[in-house]
Amino acid sequence: MLVTGFAVVLALGTAALMLPFATPGPGHASFMEALFTATSSLCLTGLIVVDTPTYWTTFGQVVILALIQIGGFGVMTFATMIGIFMSRRFGLGLRVAVASETRSTGPGEMRHAVKRIVFTIVAVETAVALLLAARFATGYGYSPGKALWHGVFHSISGFNNAGFALYTANLMDFDGDPLVLLPIAAAVIVGGLGFPVIVELLRHIRVPRLWSMTTRMMVVGTPVLLLGGTAFLLLVEWGNPTTLGPMGFGDKLLNAFFQSTITRTAGFNSVDLAGMHPVAWFGMDFLMLVGGGSAGTAGGLRITTVLVLLFVAWTEVRGQQAVNVLGRRLSRSVQREALTIVVLSMAILVTAQMGLMLLEPDLGLDRLLFESVSAFATVGLSTGITAQIGTGGQLILIALMFIGRLGPTTIAAAIAAQDTTRTWELPKERPLIG
Repeated sequence: MLVTGFAVVLALGTAALMLPFATPGPGHASFMEALFTATSSLCLTGLIVVDTPTYWTTFGQVVILALIQIGGFGVMTFATMIGIFMSRRFGLGLRVAVASETRSTGPGEMRHAVKRIVFTIVAVETAVALLLAARFATGYGYSPGKALWHGVFHSISGFNNAGFALYTANLMDFDGDPLVLLPIAAAVIVGGLGFPVIVELLRHIRVPRLWSMTTRMMVVGTPVLLLGGTAFLLLVEWGNPTTLGPMGFGDKLLNAFFQSTITRTAGFNSVDLAGMHPVAWFGMDFLMLVGGGSAGTAGGLRITTVLVLLFVAWTEVRGQQAVNVLGRRLSRSVQREALTIVVLSMAILVTAQMGLMLLEPDLGLDRLLFESVSAFATVGLSTGITAQIGTGGQLILIALMFIGRLGPTTIAAAIAAQDTTRTWELPKERPLIG
């Protein structure tokens, strides 16, 4: 249901972007331009093959924004919200699907989960939009209408971790303005935490002992990645004349923090990524691959998945049996699930990377790897080669964005839709490892 729902919305979004009034002048967007942009919008990625502010009309930009909002909210959750407000009726199958999408504990909590998601989205996006609109109006002389539109667009794009911007240079023109960069970074962080974590923190912010393991892992992992990424980018790019080099200390710190925040999940950039050192690209590959939290707008393997495997490895190194994580014992089924996600993801990424290298041998391994990881982790950062990639390569990126947004496990479950139960087991044996 989830795969089909996303596919239907993607088809509708592609068709809308191919309408004549979605682009200025005569004619309309090509099928590949519309499909790539619709996929990038719905999958909350931010990779572009055409310039968003100049190629698309206001109608086209509204379509992109609508796809971003639907992608962030979840197609099934969005359909359920409409059902609740229009007919007050919904079936068990749809309730189960939404419970899966929102990671709620059971179908019975679906209605409350949807309401919490709606409240969170409206509250955060409204607050950030107003802050940005006020800054655009007072600091840059925008008219009230233009300031509000830019505030709303970048607020929705930020909270949903999409990375689309209404500027040709993305956010590079605001590299010295914390009143623009920090609200967007805050929206990205909140959206990337995941809805269950946000709700739990709102309920029990002062009582950590009541936090679930997911919340504890996110509260620990998120600051570590944010600060670690900031320090890494400061170290590598400090003297780079095309990025942080010409900036003062305050601006260097601001942009390193902003880019560290964005790299893990969204596609904005306040510095020229094409001018970064290849070591910075490689480190950002790791940050993109880790991503943010589950059941939110972030992409990647997710922080909890990576932490689970790290704790499993640490337990094995210490020669212990049970895997304990922040005061709780970890279920063995979760360990297998995390391992499955990583193995499937690596298989998908390696296959896609080889395909891109065969189709685009002149673009280089480091840039193509950055592009493929960015697409699969639904980040949207690019070294500037997206538009140079041919149709075959763009189709690979489209597939990576679609699979990355829904998750390898969801895709695999949709393909193997039949659950089988064995009444017998094979004899146990231990192979040599290492």
